[in-house]
Amino acid sequence: MNLTRNSKVIVQGVTEKISTQIALMMKSSGTNVVAIISPGEGGKEWDGIPVFSLVEQAVAKVGMIDASVIVMPAYQVLDAALEAIASGLKQIVIVTEGVPPLDMVKLLRKAEATETLIVGPSCAGIIVPDQFLLGTHSPQFYTPGKIGILSRSNTLTYEVAWELTKSKFGQSICVSLGCDPIVGSSFLQWLQILDEDERTELIVLVGGVSGVSEEVAASYISETIDKPVIAYIAGTYAPLNQNHSHGSYLISARVAGEIESKIAAFEAVKIPVAKCPSDIPSLVGNLLEKKCS
Repeated sequence: MNLTRNSKVIVQGVTEKISTQIALMMKSSGTNVVAIISPGEGGKEWDGIPVFSLVEQAVAKVGMIDASVIVMPAYQVLDAALEAIASGLKQIVIVTEGVPPLDMVKLLRKAEATETLIVGPSCAGIIVPDQFLLGTHSPQFYTPGKIGILSRSNTLTYEVAWELTKSKFGQSICVSLGCDPIVGSSFLQWLQILDEDERTELIVLVGGVSGVSEEVAASYISETIDKPVIAYIAGTYAPLNQNHSHGSYLISARVAGEIESKIAAFEAVKIPVAKCPSDIPSLVGNLLEKKCS
């Protein structure tokens, strides 16, 4: 990730209430929102932010753009993302949920070929407290500090950040990777980013029951990551073999023993696992104290 407070950011989405609210929330959080992209509505202005019909028109007007936040309808996300990539953008956050899996496969192939970082879909995006926001994180839960958060869940990202904030542990970078079955970037990519980030001293990883990304992350941490890591697995008490609507991918069709396998994977490489979000601050304090001693 190569973003600062001065990075130029656009919001791709029809100029309706939700996309305008997201753009204004990002701007009020310090993000340098230079344009809204809304096909057919170029030439307008929303609360001081110019509107363009195409990304290339925005680039021609304001210069090279660093990142885009996409809030288009699900079946328009692929075209919007490809348009951004064609205009040279290297970082894209997709807030929209329910993007067709085949569209995501096509997008990820293009992103890999162009070295573009994709976050989402169905995500709250990225926040660096008091610096900038790319997405829909609620800034009131965050405070600047040295703890990085990586999460598969949007709301759990907020909850963990708030628990840390209440305990006087600020955050460096907080990333919600997304809840759709196919998402752009992985725990491994972001673990590496946070491991190299000078502001981050400790990483909190929030996973779920379904999939194997947590076990893979545990192995990767033990072999590659130098900074201390704490894990929390959501869905421990979810009923077996039952889907859970919006959170279905995170904790769907839980199988007996699955949660124990994930916890065991972290414990096997001596990564502390919190039983609930409120336990995380005390684990953070313990690890930071050991690091300083």
